[in-house]
Amino acid sequence: MAESKLAAGSKIAAPPRGLPAWLEIPLGGILVEPGNAVEYRTGSWRTRRPIHDPARCTSCMICWLYCPDDAIVVREQKVVGVDKDHCKGCGICARECPVKGAMNMAEGGAY
Repeated sequence: MAESKLAAGSKIAAPPRGLPAWLEIPLGGILVEPGNAVEYRTGSWRTRRPIHDPARCTSCMICWLYCPDDAIVVREQKVVGVDKDHCKGCGICARECPVKGAMNMAEGGAY
């Protein structure tokens, strides 16, 4: 636990059990556990969702290359879908896809 940096007499709410207090959190830009992003299911943030059409997709991997969340699912060198737990719905995959209709964005985050 980090030492308290609060002035004498200052009060802050206690963090929920098991979570660090704000003063104990490392400053921004520090990865305390490399590879832990997979634990955060950021797909719930989504307001739009990508729709992959495997019949049109050529598996050129452009969507996979540009996806900032590594949410394009690839098996045996073929794009097979989108990781719904981690896709934030940014739409970069659909915008960069060179094949019209292979990856489209739809309103609403739920599949």
